[in-house]
Amino acid sequence: MIIVLLYNWLMNAVKAKGGAKALIYRDTYLSWRGLCHRVDRRADEFESMGVRSGDVVGVMLGNVPDFLILSLALSKLKAAPLPLDPTTSTRELEMIMSILPLRGMITRPRGGDAPVPQGPTLPGDPAKKQTPETRRRLQGTLLSCSIYATEERSVPRKIADQIAAVLVTTDSAGDPKPVERTVANLTAEAESLVRALDLKVEDRALLTLPLFHAFGFDLGMAAALSIGMTLYLEDELAPARITKLLREQKITVFPSSSVTLFSELARLPASRPLDHEPIRLLSLGGSLSGATLENFRKKYGVRPLSCFHSSETGTISLDATGKAGQTVGTPLEGIELRITSQSTKKPVSGSRKGTLWVRGPSISPLKLCSLPPAGKDIPVGGRDKEGWYRTGDIASIDKSGRLILKGREDDLVQVDGRRVALGEVEGCIETHPRVSVAQAEVVTDPFAGPIVVAKIVTRGRGKIDTENIIDHCAKNLSPYKVPRRIEICESL
Repeated sequence: MIIVLLYNWLMNAVKAKGGAKALIYRDTYLSWRGLCHRVDRRADEFESMGVRSGDVVGVMLGNVPDFLILSLALSKLKAAPLPLDPTTSTRELEMIMSILPLRGMITRPRGGDAPVPQGPTLPGDPAKKQTPETRRRLQGTLLSCSIYATEERSVPRKIADQIAAVLVTTDSAGDPKPVERTVANLTAEAESLVRALDLKVEDRALLTLPLFHAFGFDLGMAAALSIGMTLYLEDELAPARITKLLREQKITVFPSSSVTLFSELARLPASRPLDHEPIRLLSLGGSLSGATLENFRKKYGVRPLSCFHSSETGTISLDATGKAGQTVGTPLEGIELRITSQSTKKPVSGSRKGTLWVRGPSISPLKLCSLPPAGKDIPVGGRDKEGWYRTGDIASIDKSGRLILKGREDDLVQVDGRRVALGEVEGCIETHPRVSVAQAEVVTDPFAGPIVVAKIVTRGRGKIDTENIIDHCAKNLSPYKVPRRIEICESL
């Protein structure tokens, strides 16, 4: 029987806190009772549309209260929410639907009908367009819910009954990859974050990191909800506004996937230190250093804490002191790390770098289960028979047991906490008729932070308009993958 994990956490908070603040978004304030009332109403509406136990429903929204409300309503019906970036391209959505049939898709108006995804097809069969059985507007909103006919999923019933949510990440080829998180995964992740950050019911978390982002979901939808912590949602990445919220609302937990954002906060005009505690400012995947870190500490009186997280594994490590330099801290309780040689595949000793493997209770047992044929290497994104998951990261472990990230085995890079496969960007550019070959990379812009730039060799005669190439990418890639600058070269 499916355990209604997210909704059960909501009901526990209602019983414990009742009229206390649960969710704040600009001028919207919801108590736990008020949140529960809205969730129950939406659950009834979904049920009338035909959403049933075991269904997966896409929620394509930003950091707004409806994201939380609709996800909890689906949980009440024993259905699994699939958080999706509103900027997801039609191509990526079609690929997701071909892998994981969805019962429904919730979207905002996109200047026309929602993208029509492709249904599952057999190898060699032509793509089969899947049109909605129904499309209805959710009462009192501009949100539309499309309901699709779904086929039986090839997931063992015992495991499928335990799916609490499905998150989307990017594989080594740049294609979207659904990662199904079970009740046990999310429970372990919530408990680990609560222990590692010493979270209390009195804490107040500010999320500018989207809830559709895996870490935003794990912290906001799992850890915060599991203990009834107040959640502030914000969809505007303005440093001055964030500083104001941190101070006025006495925020105690603030995660960000962007080191650039913390750098911008450090460059704001002189500001007095934050006068409340405890404060945990989480920098996903890295930390500030040098003069920037010192300037930040002087202005705010705290240090950002670097941490490491992935959609497939949950939170792997955390620097709880903010003094661990360029490391991402020590592994959380229950998480095991192993470093193997890239050439011999055997464990390395000391602080030598190699391939990072992770094992723990928060790792999804589903899409990662497929094992390669005997004698073949475990691919990036797979795991062996002993449960070790190959993250694709090159890393080392120092004498204090702290994890240091050194790069990737593949061409995946991070742009503000989201994965980008440079090969996918290059392949997209090379489909342009005037481009012979392309080479993409990520550079750090002093104002915009990490951005994708590309070098190209053109074909044909005449001058080429680089803006035309950027427009070509914008039609086929998600916005954060689109190169911000194109450089024309004679050769690469």
